[in-house]
Amino acid sequence: MRVLHVTAELYPWVKSGGLGDVAAALSPAQAAIGIDARLLVPGFAGFLDAFADVTDVARLHTPFAAERVRIGLARLPGTDCRAYLVDHPALYDRPGNPYAGPDGNDWPDNHRRFGLFGWAAAALARGADRGWRPQILHCHDWHGGLAPAYLAASPAEDRVDTLFTIHNLAYRGLFSGAVFPELGLPAGFFAVDGVEFYGQTSYLKAGLFYSDHLSTVSPTYAREIQTPDFGWGLDGLLRSRAGVLTGILNGVDPQIWDPSRDAALPRPYGVDDAPAGKRAAKAALQARLGLAENPDVALFGVVSRLTWQKGLDLLLAAVPGLVAGGGQLALLGSGDADVEAGFAAAARTHSGRVAVELGYDEPLAHQIFAGADLVLLPSRFEPCGLTQLYALRYGALPLVRRVGGLADTVVDATAVTLADATATGFAYDEESPAALLAAVGRALALMYQPAVWRRIMRQAMTRDFSWAAAARRYRALYRTMRADSAG
Repeated sequence: MRVLHVTAELYPWVKSGGLGDVAAALSPAQAAIGIDARLLVPGFAGFLDAFADVTDVARLHTPFAAERVRIGLARLPGTDCRAYLVDHPALYDRPGNPYAGPDGNDWPDNHRRFGLFGWAAAALARGADRGWRPQILHCHDWHGGLAPAYLAASPAEDRVDTLFTIHNLAYRGLFSGAVFPELGLPAGFFAVDGVEFYGQTSYLKAGLFYSDHLSTVSPTYAREIQTPDFGWGLDGLLRSRAGVLTGILNGVDPQIWDPSRDAALPRPYGVDDAPAGKRAAKAALQARLGLAENPDVALFGVVSRLTWQKGLDLLLAAVPGLVAGGGQLALLGSGDADVEAGFAAAARTHSGRVAVELGYDEPLAHQIFAGADLVLLPSRFEPCGLTQLYALRYGALPLVRRVGGLADTVVDATAVTLADATATGFAYDEESPAALLAAVGRALALMYQPAVWRRIMRQAMTRDFSWAAAARRYRALYRTMRADSAG
């Protein structure tokens, strides 16, 4: 089975969120079970600098450039997987992140940058590479949302089955309705039954409407996005397509996230020696961050974007209560300027109890998961979440709000789950600092029962959230799609 993944991010070269991790892990996991999976990425400098021996595959006439646009093909470093690149420097070879310049503002021509990206994906699906044509076009998030629309506008014999995966519905790829004529789509596609969204052009909606099948990254999120509270104005469309909407949990890459062979840790550890390994990691983390060195204090970790979605403003309001209860906080992240400033002020106010590192540091992220007793995720919504999966692997019990993938992956420690040894963390429902602190109180009560805590930690570390399982679920979905189209 030949599958082409359309993704704007790919760890470690270009990443702004979890999409890059997913794209990097899913294709190799699929290759391991016999799927011929390739990727299509934009020609960002991060990719062009890292990928050697890029060969020409095609030169495309497009609506987005007077000259032909080159499609290259390269092998991903360190793997047997291959990736196509839309190599057009005028649109992609720029400073900043994939979507914005160094000043933090979105590029004003993003509609063209990702319009060309979708156009190239559709061209490959139609056979632009004469040596390889996908049977499934698997598009990820709004960046590839126009690809299914371009295929829908193609002759029937040029089409392939399309799957559109929603990693975060909040990012809808919204542009002015005035840009639609630049996209090279039939005029009738700018309609309620099409790419139009309250007078704007939505690349995400294009993917939702024109794809054969939809998926998202957890079963609970698949249900939530069909409601007004989580649907971002698209819940009606999603309810109408509920019969072709599937939730498949993301996984963890054991090559990167494994405490038994993690070079970032002061000493490796597995399930059997986790208490000793985590004590060493905790001492090292407290020393590095300037926290009071105390092996018995409850150390809470946060590795997150500091945004409204992640509920970090709620955590900020809860910091005084967390510290008053005897806890420490180690936070790594960046995001909204006011939230960053708030945590920086909290670190100054609670010196030795609260440590904040603004930005992202991959080794430090690993050290926080290893050294923390608990990891906090007070999200307002969470499509899947990878942070809690990493925390589980490292024996840092997740304390989460019960939404999306957090609800699917963390089993709350209750009398029942403690009795049957299924508890893996702590969960609560209400969106408030008070509810967060109440869950913290429950966690602290159990932390000071070492035998109980070790049982929960063992259960957490032995849960199977592997990419192998996710790859098998996607293979089954691809087979269903092909059977449906054949029928």
